[in-house]
Amino acid sequence: MAFSSSGQVATPVLDIAYEYAGDPDATPVILLHGFPYDVRAFDDVATGLASQGAYVLAPYLRGFGPTRFRDGTSVRSGQQAALSC
Repeated sequence: MAFSSSGQVATPVLDIAYEYAGDPDATPVILLHGFPYDVRAFDDVATGLASQGAYVLAPYLRGFGPTRFRDGTSVRSGQQAALSC
């Protein structure tokens, strides 16, 4: 099954893409990937968690998948502290 759907959330700085699986009314579980991986690293985990009744969300880290800066002039940094912005 892996992730069943995808979505996107607009923030002031980023358009954050994410994938999800499971019942949206269930307990949420957020899976955060690190460099150099993306949400595909969680395909098997998402399946297991969703089958156990969780609502699983996995956002794409900025610069990965369809997540993009909204402004082309935004400062980019690879520092770990900057990845949460």
